[in-house]
Amino acid sequence: MREVLSSKIHMATVTEANLEYIGSITIDEELLEKAGIWPGQKVLVVSNTTGARLETYTIKGPRHSGVICMNGACSHLIKKGEQIIIIGFQFASHPDEVAEPKCILVDEQNRFKNYL
Repeated sequence: MREVLSSKIHMATVTEANLEYIGSITIDEELLEKAGIWPGQKVLVVSNTTGARLETYTIKGPRHSGVICMNGACSHLIKKGEQIIIIGFQFASHPDEVAEPKCILVDEQNRFKNYL
């Protein structure tokens, strides 16, 4: 089995960092749907601002809110205002099992812009 790209939210801006919340990343529900990322799915979050990388799981945020919130310990590594990429993966044992990745680009307010 290999882990391959299944989804990506590109050029998102962190709107909040909440140390008091118990782990994860909160993402606008519309963005989760457009990128094909499930609530509770493990994702890799990469900061274009600092180069920090971390794995966490997703929480569905209010639709059309533009929220991208780093929660809990994640908020120590990636801060409000940083530009990030959120990457989801799938497991496959053969290239024929790999679905076309859903990769989206968002604007400065984390609104869907277009598919990549």
